[in-house]
Amino acid sequence: MPTGPQIILTLKVLVATVTVLLVASLIALLLKRPRLHGQINTLFFVLTMATVFGFEVLLQFVDVSAAFNDATREALRVHLCFSIPSALLLPIMLYTGKTRRKSVHIAFGIVFGIVWAGTFVTGVFFLPHH
Repeated sequence: MPTGPQIILTLKVLVATVTVLLVASLIALLLKRPRLHGQINTLFFVLTMATVFGFEVLLQFVDVSAAFNDATREALRVHLCFSIPSALLLPIMLYTGKTRRKSVHIAFGIVFGIVWAGTFVTGVFFLPHH
């Protein structure tokens, strides 16, 4: 069974990795390649949901109070304040993008960008992995 620090380090790597995909999808938009943007975002969706699902399954087998100290649990709670809304917005983003509801997609995209920034900052910089 992985240790608390191993779980946190893995989470950091996964958050950073999918964020690279998110940035790549935004670059595709800047290059006027909406199809590539959609393809990258579909991959972003699948990998992010797999991470969320995997993390949830793992936490069913890990004694969180034993694996993480108080500071880490608090940092995880703050991280979840951003990552849960991000995860809830992802299906909406995927649907509005796939069905070409551009104005709704952009509006949700702005909200998603804000909460994902919080997910990234809290996930990469604030979660202690030692």
